[in-house]
Amino acid sequence: MIHQIGIAPKKINTIANLTKEKAEKYVILIGDGMADDPLPELEGKTILESVRIPVIKRLSRLGFVGLYNPIPKSLPPGSDVAIMSILGYPPDKYYTGRGPIEAVSMGLSMGPEDVAFRCNLVTLGFRDRRIFMDDYSAGHITTEEANEIVKDLAKEINNRSFSIHAGVSYRHILLWQGGPEGLMTFPPHDFVQKDITTIWQMYEEEPLLFEIMKKAMDVLQNHPLNEKRKAEGKLPVNAIWPWGQGKKPEIPTVNELFGIKGAIVAAVDLIKGIGTLSGLEVVDVPGATGYLDTDYKAKAYAAVEAIKKNDLVIVHLEAPDEAGHMGSLKEKVNAIERFDNELVRLVTDALSDMDVSYKVLILTDHYTPINLRTHKRGAVPFLFYSNLDHEGFGLFYNEKDAANSPVLIEDGFTLFSQFIDQPVPQVFLEEEKYVEEEEPGFDED
Repeated sequence: MIHQIGIAPKKINTIANLTKEKAEKYVILIGDGMADDPLPELEGKTILESVRIPVIKRLSRLGFVGLYNPIPKSLPPGSDVAIMSILGYPPDKYYTGRGPIEAVSMGLSMGPEDVAFRCNLVTLGFRDRRIFMDDYSAGHITTEEANEIVKDLAKEINNRSFSIHAGVSYRHILLWQGGPEGLMTFPPHDFVQKDITTIWQMYEEEPLLFEIMKKAMDVLQNHPLNEKRKAEGKLPVNAIWPWGQGKKPEIPTVNELFGIKGAIVAAVDLIKGIGTLSGLEVVDVPGATGYLDTDYKAKAYAAVEAIKKNDLVIVHLEAPDEAGHMGSLKEKVNAIERFDNELVRLVTDALSDMDVSYKVLILTDHYTPINLRTHKRGAVPFLFYSNLDHEGFGLFYNEKDAANSPVLIEDGFTLFSQFIDQPVPQVFLEEEKYVEEEEPGFDED
């Protein structure tokens, strides 16, 4: 059992006995990266403790709050691992890397020996003979601009082994036919504004991949679009950054495992890819950008339409995580408050108007503290609400109250099974235990 520092051991590791009946509809609303650390500028409170989220607070009073741990110790703290867990799968068993998940979403054909890398368009800085990760997203380049750059890169770097494929904004895919799996690569968002000279030298140790990176830099050095961006005061795209590689995963569908029909509403290829692999209907939403300017209401309306014809709908919002990577308190507060007002409110109001029994799970997938500007490991809060009879704990949806809840679920896939009122699939239980015993406290790396 995992325990929080300073908190008595949890007595409840299931939500199954806190709600007595099965529901007709199930909705999961994910605010990516909402969890954060206490901040001096908020008088020692976290953002979730300080924001104006009246809808979520009302649901907290009527439902209950708890903690769950979506990321195994053996895997990095990221949305790729966490969302797979939230959708009911043990990541230890099925996760192979971020790149192949996004490749699946983009409809790219992968052979059994092919390796897919997530490939960021980035801005590197060269100062005092050192290399810096000035920006992991090239100033959040638009999809239209990025597609133009990737098209030109493909002309120069594509060959019998490598090919680059355009995605959304700064997020793209580099395929390596017959590539090795065991390379050491690094997420660029972990090193924003940091010296990456040593990391760059580690990439040099794989000459075939590094040759592609150097060719890309040659193409980008005097690219007309970069000249235009610099004239407009924007960051140039001067490098590609491959990471998160792996081979295509093979996983059973949610319907095969649980016998339910579901859909997922998301903007980014990573989440769409997990939805595709798990057999969910992937709902494309015009105006959903995967950034701060995403259309919250459009995603809510899409979710409402999807739940009418499905048993389960998952909605993913990327904006709080992007604000965390930016290190912006203002933008993270704004993203969470809009999540409450424009997404949670519209979806739950629509559910209330339907003549159905339903359950709602509101949660985040990991910490993205604005002071760190990257992901952090640790148990995160969830909020369960249903229009069926159950008792609440009088706690609100934030890190502190969740730590004081009597409920702690050890992993995301167990929480998912309990939420949809079904047992954890036997195929998972037959394998080794995925969540090991830990001493009190959580890793923070």
